[in-house]
Amino acid sequence: MSVASFPAVSVSQDAAPLVAADVVRGVTRMLLRHDCVAIGEVPLDGGRRADLMAIDARGNLVIVEIKVSRSDLLGDGKWQDYLAHCDRFFWAVPQGFDLRPFDSEAFLPDRAGLIVADRYDAAVLREAATVPLASATRRKCTLAFARRAARRVIHMLDPDADSLR
Repeated sequence: MSVASFPAVSVSQDAAPLVAADVVRGVTRMLLRHDCVAIGEVPLDGGRRADLMAIDARGNLVIVEIKVSRSDLLGDGKWQDYLAHCDRFFWAVPQGFDLRPFDSEAFLPDRAGLIVADRYDAAVLREAATVPLASATRRKCTLAFARRAARRVIHMLDPDADSLR
């Protein structure tokens, strides 16, 4: 099925942060049901920041880029940098988002998956291709993911822990 058959939606700039948070929540819940744990706002080498990064039980890494406005999607020239940090890459958008751009070659439909989400759940409309990372890259990305997740837990338990470094 072509993604072009879904209706478009317009999201105001004022509503964008709330809608993005809803999409993050829905995608995170869906990933968790598939035994894939995610953390948000993950810094990557090269100064990029992934909206969501997840790891499954086999150690495969997934990056999900959230888009809630057409202008943000079309103006994003950095997303292909994320491909070097994951085995699978997905776009995630709110329900009703205009999905036609994701069919164009500029958005690598043979590589990038597509998820539609709301605050309660998400559905994969198009699976992402799996392009395995090199062993050294996987080790580096997995270690960075684990350390970042652990730091976040420590910070929740002790907000002053950063002062100990």
